[in-house]
Amino acid sequence: MENQLIDHLFRYHSGKMVSVLTRIFGLSNLEIVEDAVQDTFIKASMSWRKQVPENPEAWLTQAAKNRILDIFRKLKTEKNYLPNFYQGANTIAINELFLESEIEDAQLRMIFTACHPKLNAKDRIAFALKTVSGFSSKEIASALLTKEETVKKRLVRARKVIQKENLTFQIPQGKALKKRLESVLEVLYLIFNEGFHSNKKEQLIQEELCGEAMRLCKMLLKNIHTRTSESYALFALMCFHAARLESKTNAQNQILDLEHQDRSLWHYPLIELGNSMMYKAVENNEFSCYHYEAAIASEHLKAKTFNATNWDKILYWYKCLNSLQPMANHLLTMAVICIQKNDLQKADTYLSKLNANDFEQRKYLFYGTKSDFYAAKKNLKKAITHINLAIESVNNQLEKEHLIKKKIKLHQN
Repeated sequence: MENQLIDHLFRYHSGKMVSVLTRIFGLSNLEIVEDAVQDTFIKASMSWRKQVPENPEAWLTQAAKNRILDIFRKLKTEKNYLPNFYQGANTIAINELFLESEIEDAQLRMIFTACHPKLNAKDRIAFALKTVSGFSSKEIASALLTKEETVKKRLVRARKVIQKENLTFQIPQGKALKKRLESVLEVLYLIFNEGFHSNKKEQLIQEELCGEAMRLCKMLLKNIHTRTSESYALFALMCFHAARLESKTNAQNQILDLEHQDRSLWHYPLIELGNSMMYKAVENNEFSCYHYEAAIASEHLKAKTFNATNWDKILYWYKCLNSLQPMANHLLTMAVICIQKNDLQKADTYLSKLNANDFEQRKYLFYGTKSDFYAAKKNLKKAITHINLAIESVNNQLEKEHLIKKKIKLHQN
């Protein structure tokens, strides 16, 4: 139980601690800061074996403050360098740095620093997931559909660039802000998606990741400079998806697709919040990929039953989305929609443009769709061949069980 609690707190608080401590000691000491935060949680795991403190968050905050003094002494000894906390108009006392508003400011600085244009685009995403949300290299690899070793190299590369270019720990202004904000939104989108559809073997949903992405997105909306139509659209999308989290699995922890989800479990306050965010998102005519994805999610939520889904409208929004941001995932989903509409010729057109390697760790989605396509064509032999390929390539145990159930149904036909 203690380990679960520590994992939960690490997810929520390591990014906060790293950001606040980096604000104090600077990006040049980032590795020392990250090690210090890691040590704090190791200390917690040992200390809490006997008894978990009454207020774990306060314990960790105090531990982080103590670590400030430890780092302070370490830097003075090793580098003959001592940050002066009490000089200058912008200096804030250590205790005040742990106020919620100051933590948010530090985290915004961190995520904008991580998305600096001097960093390679792929390195930015990996580095932000690591520093802001405490992702492990394995989780980042899963979110980015790449190898863990590749992620480790990206993190090393990012740290080297930060040191070499002497990057500053701040939120950009003017024209630089818009470009940087695009990277920030992409990172939050990936964090949410990893939570909404996890690649972890035994867990389909990681609600804490969805919550973390939404928390960070809300931080953007609180800041007048980062409160854009695109930010509102992304937050609306998160609300729409989060509203369905409870219905994605049943009491036996089995996956339920949209057709079989209990729509009474959908969280309507979140849907209403998403709708209000979309009203703000469309106040101008600048539509992003998040606008179109939110529109698609909204269409699903509008349908009172699965059969009442407006597939033509959803296909239209996907075409808009793919025109703006061409991706294999979009073409695959368009094929799924055409199978649902029984327009198999059009589905075949989309599928012919794809192959399994386009989807890396999610190859099973391609094979599963091909299986559905052949099942709709009454070609059970090919349908079973492809469902077998899907089962072989899936990592998540719940997804595997779901696919096995589909295979059993195919054999029954």
